[in-house]
Amino acid sequence: MPFQKVQPEKLSTSVVRQIEMLILQGILRPGERLPAERDLAERLGVSRPSLRDAVAELQDQGLLTAKAGSGIYVAEVLGSAFSPALIRLFGTHDEAVFDYLSFRRDMEGLAAERAARLGSESDLKVIQAIYDKMETAHSRQAADDEAQLDAQFHMAIIEASHNVVMLHMMRSMFELLRQGVFYNRRIMFHQRTTRTAILDQHCAINTALQERNPEGARAAVEAHLNYVEQCLADQQKAERNEAVARQRLEHETGQG
Repeated sequence: MPFQKVQPEKLSTSVVRQIEMLILQGILRPGERLPAERDLAERLGVSRPSLRDAVAELQDQGLLTAKAGSGIYVAEVLGSAFSPALIRLFGTHDEAVFDYLSFRRDMEGLAAERAARLGSESDLKVIQAIYDKMETAHSRQAADDEAQLDAQFHMAIIEASHNVVMLHMMRSMFELLRQGVFYNRRIMFHQRTTRTAILDQHCAINTALQERNPEGARAAVEAHLNYVEQCLADQQKAERNEAVARQRLEHETGQG
């Protein structure tokens, strides 16, 4: 018979499994500091030696990292899907920007559809809370805060879709966006009218999600990213036109 005696699981193994799951589900984020050893051991209900064994195993796996005099952190693993050489290529070729937006449109449209169907009430409350902060930042004309909240809003939708592969893949993509590899939202959306349009589009996405309208949520995300794509195309055209106009001006004034 193919049965074996059940062996009791070591406490450190249970700790490893719990922390692994928290990282997998995106609850513990890259760069996040874990509580101090004594506090964490009390929360988990294990001895400090058992916790140390678990932390050592997670460090060996590359999921946790120690910083001297600072503590234990979730490892910075985002962006590792792309080599530095490929990231440089992304940042220097316009084609990558539009392929990135196309990819986001497909993935985030699906995520919004799933979030409207599968997201919990708490998921939707998180999305609503971030949108409320976006409105506040917009009213203060705090462009940098708006940009940060924009990324948080989209990531909250992906988290609410409850697909861990999509979650980590898109976190990696948004880390590149945060670094300005693909485009700089603060520069691109400098006009007040454009910022207002962007906020209105996020309002439409949020409304569809709160109403649990999967088709409406997907359509709102796709419309938003279509608008972003058009803004980028218009910006690039304007920059090319300005370069030509400067050449004409230099020629007419005898500076060239």
